[in-house]
Amino acid sequence: MHDWLAPDPVGLHAQARPDKLALVDLASGRRWTYRAFDRAIEQARAVLDALGLRPGDRLAAIARNSADLVIAQQACLRSGLIFTPLNWRLAAAELDAILADCTPALILADGSAAGFTAPAGARLMEVAAFAARYQTAAPGPRGPARNAGEPCVILYTSGTSGLPKGVILTPQTLFFTGVNFGVLGQVSAHSVFLAESPMFHVIGLVTSIWPALVQGGTVLVSSGFDPAITNARLADRALAITHYFCVPQMAQALRDAPGFAPETWSLAALFTGGGPNPPANIRWWLEHGVPMVDGYGMTEAGTILGMPLDPALIGAHAGAVGQAGPATAIRIIDEEGGDVPDNAAGEIIVKGPHITPGYWNRPKEHESAFTRDGWLRTGDIAVRDAEGFVTIVDRRKDMFISGGENVYPVEIESVLAEHPAVALAAVIGVPDPRWGEVGHAFILLAPGHEGSESELRAHCEARLARFKVPKHFRIVEDLPRTSTGKIRKNRLRESLVV
Repeated sequence: MHDWLAPDPVGLHAQARPDKLALVDLASGRRWTYRAFDRAIEQARAVLDALGLRPGDRLAAIARNSADLVIAQQACLRSGLIFTPLNWRLAAAELDAILADCTPALILADGSAAGFTAPAGARLMEVAAFAARYQTAAPGPRGPARNAGEPCVILYTSGTSGLPKGVILTPQTLFFTGVNFGVLGQVSAHSVFLAESPMFHVIGLVTSIWPALVQGGTVLVSSGFDPAITNARLADRALAITHYFCVPQMAQALRDAPGFAPETWSLAALFTGGGPNPPANIRWWLEHGVPMVDGYGMTEAGTILGMPLDPALIGAHAGAVGQAGPATAIRIIDEEGGDVPDNAAGEIIVKGPHITPGYWNRPKEHESAFTRDGWLRTGDIAVRDAEGFVTIVDRRKDMFISGGENVYPVEIESVLAEHPAVALAAVIGVPDPRWGEVGHAFILLAPGHEGSESELRAHCEARLARFKVPKHFRIVEDLPRTSTGKIRKNRLRESLVV
């Protein structure tokens, strides 16, 4: 537990730049200056206090993005509550299991999810009712500042390989993610963020909001991603959006949607993360005048690495996720825990003030997630080149061994993505009597294109070592994904079990 107090950037900017536009709810058109934002937080805090919530209680939100959720999260921060946004796309049974784990005192909902069961003792309130109530409430006396190391957010991981687990975030982790991304992404008081990724994800709740708040910038909250609408917003000079963070699948959707005109955008860069981004894709955006700045982070650590905004460096290192943020220390280690040399693959481990203190109700998960000397095990395999740029090779758990050779599926997927007929590819390792394991590629074809197994195999053979070429290719009509666009490889494995 740290003995310093939680940072409060909104409170700071309410004094330093009270009339600066801080927050906009795009769905309703409501706007808050920093002075008004600060007051709204205090009003919301008074409502939560009147509802009987006390420090340490959880406030769950099962709702689409809105400025009201941002205000609720900031009110929780000041009140000592733990804001817990949940994935409203989950089935009722999945939500019930998470609610039973976090046992909230209050659930804010907007009807996006139906059928879930509120645990005993939990009060259910519509987001609109909460908003109406805080807008007319009188701010109460400001409470004492909370400790920077206390839990203030629980984010449940997407569960690509198992049941979701609650990652604990603190005021410290939120602030230093804002610092990391702010430095890497050249954020200033003039920056305007479009916050569109869902707030039950670290990109939506933290990366798309906190860097702007730390610097006194502006956050535009979108209720959800619609590529045609997003294209229009990015081209709107009145909005003047400078920072937009999305997963690679969202960036592809922008390209395919009506109104795609990157030459009209005000973006400093298009920031991507949350999944592999093939070099060919990054170079395409550069050719169209948009620096696509890939980065690397995770729920447990927020922003870890990021590419600079220099198009020449991006082009020279396409496929890399950049260099560590100023609050981050990284190592790349082998199976024995020793540091690997440049250009050798190893697991990336991380240490810094932005790292989670652990998992909700999961003490054993904490033990397995950290080394004895406190480094977070990311489970990702990375390579650092001689200039210090890091490339994520693959997930450690996704790597398979074929004929004694380590094979990283993301490398194969990047090669397949360069084929004009391939819209998306996913590769997993499957048992093989001769080689131990071999690759099985699932291919989603681009609209209007055809591709055969022999053609795709020849494409891979021309670009990859023989042991990396998948033995099996399957053309599919869809690929199972999480709510943030990550491919659920566990579902692909299950589809092969007869």
